[in-house]
Amino acid sequence: MRIVVFGTTGSGKSTFAAAVAKARDMPFIELDLINWRPGWVDRSQLDLAGFISDVENAISDESWVATGSYGIVRERLWACATDLVFLDLPRSTIMAQVIKRSFKRAASGKDVFPGCKEGWSRMLDPEHPITWAWTTYHRRRATFHTLTEQTAFAHLKIHHCKSREEVRAALKRLTV
Repeated sequence: MRIVVFGTTGSGKSTFAAAVAKARDMPFIELDLINWRPGWVDRSQLDLAGFISDVENAISDESWVATGSYGIVRERLWACATDLVFLDLPRSTIMAQVIKRSFKRAASGKDVFPGCKEGWSRMLDPEHPITWAWTTYHRRRATFHTLTEQTAFAHLKIHHCKSREEVRAALKRLTV
């Protein structure tokens, strides 16, 4: 089983993927952890070949659960995945989650990724998770619908979760 968890920033991708990986004793691949370097250095922009190589190495295992929405590796992930979970929660739910998470991270001062802190001043950045979640919400939904209609991804078992109840049901299906 190779599962990709897809959704807008703050939709709960990492939480969902970590739960599935733990229950099934499978590797958890967090694309953000592969991408971000200390000081918020974005490898997908500055070391594209290295980023792609590290992702390809990570997904070479027989089973895994991956999370992340990097367009440059999305088709590679989806092509070898067996299942796709789309956390398509209402925008209000996602915004509440990402705002709460961002404030907790900024207040704690702890690293989000090694050497990457989510400080208060960073919240004004146009790529901050709060702004990113708001601006990419509709795009993620359109991307999902466009890509899942392609024959290249017809093999995927789709788990389209539009509510917390559907998320819980998908989690139960994938962890039993």
